[in-house]
Amino acid sequence: MHLRKSNSAGVTQTSNTICNTSKLDLVHSGGRKGKFMFLVVVVIVMATLHGYVGFRFISPFNLTGFEVIVFWTIIAILAIAPIGLLLLRFRGIENNFTDLLLWVGYTSLGLFSLAFVIFLVRDLGWIISTGANKLFVFVQQNETGSTPVDLERRQFLLVSINWAIFGMTGILGTVGIVQALRQAEIIRHTISLKKLPLALNGLKIVQISDLHVGPTIKADYVKRVVNQVNEIEPDLILFTGDMVDGSVEYLSKDVEPLRQLRSKYGKFFVTGNHEYYSGVEHWLPKVEDLGFVHLMNEHQILEINGEFLALAGVTDLSAHQVMKSHRSDPKQAVSSIPDGMSTILMAHQPGTIRQIDGLAIDLMVCGHTHGGQFMPFNLAVAKAEPLVAGLYQHNDTQVYVNRGTGYWGPPMRLGIPSEITLFELVSGSRAASA
Repeated sequence: MHLRKSNSAGVTQTSNTICNTSKLDLVHSGGRKGKFMFLVVVVIVMATLHGYVGFRFISPFNLTGFEVIVFWTIIAILAIAPIGLLLLRFRGIENNFTDLLLWVGYTSLGLFSLAFVIFLVRDLGWIISTGANKLFVFVQQNETGSTPVDLERRQFLLVSINWAIFGMTGILGTVGIVQALRQAEIIRHTISLKKLPLALNGLKIVQISDLHVGPTIKADYVKRVVNQVNEIEPDLILFTGDMVDGSVEYLSKDVEPLRQLRSKYGKFFVTGNHEYYSGVEHWLPKVEDLGFVHLMNEHQILEINGEFLALAGVTDLSAHQVMKSHRSDPKQAVSSIPDGMSTILMAHQPGTIRQIDGLAIDLMVCGHTHGGQFMPFNLAVAKAEPLVAGLYQHNDTQVYVNRGTGYWGPPMRLGIPSEITLFELVSGSRAASA
């Protein structure tokens, strides 16, 4: 079914709708399954990080039995705290106190993650140096006899290195927090589209993604993002998911500044996986109340300056685990778009590229990865995702992965700043450029 309407900006919009009895038929068992799997992954990660770091840090120290118990109790509390607080949020217990505890828990997680990488590098270097030293000692013993090992010197060296790692972790953590909380960087790209009408040359599109308004990102940060976007005076605003981490009731005041986002021809939204963790059946009406057009495996055809541009959007790749009717379907999203019309697809996860082969999509914009955010998560993201950050070419489709306008979990970024993306569309076949 095709619906056609004109907005006050003079944009004609055609929507290819899906014949479902409701967009909000939440499958509660699927929601519980999705949250359970998410928590399983979190538990495994937390146990690995805290257990390895705790063991490597304590090993050179001669602690008594009581001191060891106290040490591991503290480690266990730091590991369990973020998980327990996430469970409380899933059960709807949200307040300023739990936000403060999550700040502490997430920061601790970030510090342990950094320490994990540093200890791992240290241990690999230690293994290599120890192997080389044993070879040297073996050769020396054959030539001159037994060479005693200076155990006290070795102990002192290990303790000193551990304290140095402790200090280095603190410095990197502080830098990471500062980088995460500062103003998002505006990344500009000129995108050439073969089928773009000349009348649409210079069209300015802003993409924001992964804002993650929640326990550590509040209204003040959102206002800064809104001010940055509005200063650009974009023609279109595309929000590619993960707007929130928490309930509508608790976060309404913090997302309210998004109502002030301004663009000539509209602002559009697709769901991310965290909308499904946060109660998507409540968030979608709120998103629309904030002035966004929600695209759920559908498209709109925008008439601008007498020419047409198709804008399509799909739900998150994991959406069907929570809501069966929300299964991501790029083919449905672009069906019935006229041949030869420039088409932009909004998706949350870059893994959507596995579903778009053979579809006439000129540009796909997505997020989800945060660009890795900081070590060691950037290594995990690089293994888990086909694309991590920036502009790529996938067959005939250009794909852009936003690094995230906010952050998730630990309030840290190291060398991977938050991002607001500004695309300027031009007509032609030359390669896209930064």
